[in-house]
Amino acid sequence: MPTVIGSVEGSPWSPTASASPRARVLTTRSVPPHESLDFWHDAVLATLVGMEIATEGRTYDAAMRTDHLGDLQITTVECDPGRVHRAPRFIARGDGRHVFVALQSTGRAQVEQDGRTTELRAGDIGFFETIRPFRTTFPEHFRLKIFVVPRGLLARSEADLRQLTARAVRPSGGLPALLAPLLERLADTSDGYATPMAERLAATVIDLVAATAAAQLGEDPAELPGADRVLLLRIKTFVRWHLSDPGLTPQVIADAHGISVRYLHRLFEAGDTTLCRWIRELRLQECRRELAARAPGSVGLGQVARRWGFTSPARFSKAFRSSFGLSPTDWLARERASRAEADALC
Repeated sequence: MPTVIGSVEGSPWSPTASASPRARVLTTRSVPPHESLDFWHDAVLATLVGMEIATEGRTYDAAMRTDHLGDLQITTVECDPGRVHRAPRFIARGDGRHVFVALQSTGRAQVEQDGRTTELRAGDIGFFETIRPFRTTFPEHFRLKIFVVPRGLLARSEADLRQLTARAVRPSGGLPALLAPLLERLADTSDGYATPMAERLAATVIDLVAATAAAQLGEDPAELPGADRVLLLRIKTFVRWHLSDPGLTPQVIADAHGISVRYLHRLFEAGDTTLCRWIRELRLQECRRELAARAPGSVGLGQVARRWGFTSPARFSKAFRSSFGLSPTDWLARERASRAEADALC
């Protein structure tokens, strides 16, 4: 059984990654070089599925980090060039309960499954069916982020999945343009989410993967169960990207997503909030974070307010007092005094 370690010198993951009770890191650097390939075979079998792994040399430099968010397993692998083959002899009874949704983070991959071949480039997404054989060749050092999704949650037949495998889903527009950066970021920050938030994120990601699969099959993602959640995720991502724009109005947001303003407001009301309140709270959170992080006197309240979309210091102060019961100046003074007191006790 591969040795589990908390951090790896020279690995793509920071030592703090081991702080999560869910996450684990495996690396071939924890064993003698002549045992590295056998170690990696065992690590891949224990974490993902069984497969043949071939390399040009007799040693192999590889690492993987695995975390679980709700129904999702997220495994990031970073490896030397090599070839993998999910051969029929590795497919046991009971396999196939999961589908792999892989994001090619760096490097390239040549994928073969179900009679098709394709190349995944950095940023591309690929679907892998684990109940049938596949081959993948990595001609250069690579990083791959694999999301292990329960088959039942995708609500896809075997015939549907046969159409999805060995096809590169490019993030050039539509749902893939939203999904690819979301998967990239989630894999890198998964250990930072407490269990309730992790479960909600996992459910949202699975909905978005299902909608992307539907779009790839020529279906209308809006007809899927949970389509409102997918649309709401797209809208919230759009808002975060444009949070500093004071012209971010409901009409602008609705137009960007091809829906009416009325429908936009209804999406947020289902979550017991309003669009404008949610945007205001986001902006206030970012202002508080920046003010607390800055050295005293290094930036003015007005600068911070305008940077996060408030049109004037007066509007910012009014919104701040309404939400927190204090003016920004009084809150910041109390925050700094509290930190100074805490530092003095250490």
